[in-house]
Amino acid sequence: MTNYRLPMTQFRSEEKSVVSFGRAITAMITPFKEDGSVNYAVAEKLAAYLAENGSDGIVVCGTTGESPSLTWDEEYELFQVVKNAVNGKALVIAGTGSNSTTEAIAATQKAAKIGLDGSLQVVPYYNKPPQEGLYRHFQAIAQASPDLPIMLYNIPGRTGQNMLPETVARLAEIPNIVAIKEASGNLDQASQIRCLTPPDFQIYSGDDSLTLPLLSIGGTGVVSVASHLVGPQLQTMIQAFEAGKIKEATQIHLQLFPLFKALFATTNPIPVKAALKLQGWDVGSTRSPLCDPTDEITQNLKNVLEKLSLL
Repeated sequence: MTNYRLPMTQFRSEEKSVVSFGRAITAMITPFKEDGSVNYAVAEKLAAYLAENGSDGIVVCGTTGESPSLTWDEEYELFQVVKNAVNGKALVIAGTGSNSTTEAIAATQKAAKIGLDGSLQVVPYYNKPPQEGLYRHFQAIAQASPDLPIMLYNIPGRTGQNMLPETVARLAEIPNIVAIKEASGNLDQASQIRCLTPPDFQIYSGDDSLTLPLLSIGGTGVVSVASHLVGPQLQTMIQAFEAGKIKEATQIHLQLFPLFKALFATTNPIPVKAALKLQGWDVGSTRSPLCDPTDEITQNLKNVLEKLSLL
């Protein structure tokens, strides 16, 4: 099998004693059984598959993992299951963010104790803290787990608050805050973050369709949903861009673009779970209040997957 990943030892920066998260990170879904309980056996198989098929890292219990409807006990169990499944072949990043600073600190400390490789920290949702509140929130979490690398996660469409580039720049000065998943969909904002942060601060696209554009303004890679299905292709696209093969990278981007859009035809992770089920994965449905996709969305997914020879 082609090796799509850098050797794990190369994920370490010489300038900082922190772990880099690689290029392509999968925001992994959470499989459920028919009775709605977490299917840990399928989670184990899926994590191992992702680690062998293009994923430098795996985010467990993020948005795509339906974190809002998981209990902390379910999340901690998933952290351990995925860590054991990948067996060092990919980094494991715990979605331990919360709109409660105290809860986020406790969850992050537990992830560090388990021995995970990093933490994804979402902008607090619903309570809409001002920029100073955001800074203090993330600062407190980082200081409570100083040895765990942290990736910030800005997704204003879900949280109701946009973390501004100036705030990101302040946070980037904290030693173990090493990256951001920027999912505002605003390339100007991503450019401003790049202007204000050190070169070794990693900027990841939170949107599959913006991965290539983000690379062109100094981005690192993507925290991806599509990598469940096309992880090796995403790795090839990123590596082609880095090698100066822009036409090749663009060709891959355009080939995958219909899939990127189909996977967000409705609320994530509804479409990607449907796509995985079409491929034969027993991932179950989403938890309420999410629901199954319409027949139209499912048929469109099937058409796109067939055109890409993924069925």
